Amino acid sequence: MERLRIDKWLWAARFCKTRSLAAEEIGKNRVQVNGEVAKASREVKVGDEVSYRQGAVTRTVRVLGISGVRGPAPVAQQLYEETAESLAAQAAFREQRRLASEPALAIEQGRPTKRQRRDLDKARGSAWGSRWSASIDDDGDVGSNS
Repeated sequence: MERLRIDKWLWAARFCKTRSLAAEEIGKNRVQVNGEVAKASREVKVGDEVSYRQGAVTRTVRVLGISGVRGPAPVAQQLYEETAESLAAQAAFREQRRLASEPALAIEQGRPTKRQRRDLDKARGSAWGSRWSASIDDDGDVGSNS
């Protein structure tokens, strides 16, 4: 086997879980072969350079082998070699993510946590009895809404 469709190769090399997901990623123009936007029917051969955008990072690999069968991960990793630029970009992205602040800390409003809810209840001076609608009113009626 000298050539293989790019969607099959992405599936066999474990970049995508299914061929249909690989074809979908190709349809969204996230895959390039030798610098050109690929179609699902595009064939790759040994020596081709494939760029695949996963989230914010673009992985660039050189095709070392062709396999139409999805095998174990160690075998799939032998089908390609990642370029030095791609590895450096991934490391820079990981470092940037590590140094970034926690997104949840930026939220100032929203649903309170359990601890915040308890603090609010203490500050209001409310007890559980005041929350129930079926409480005894001052006039002695039970659960009347009138």
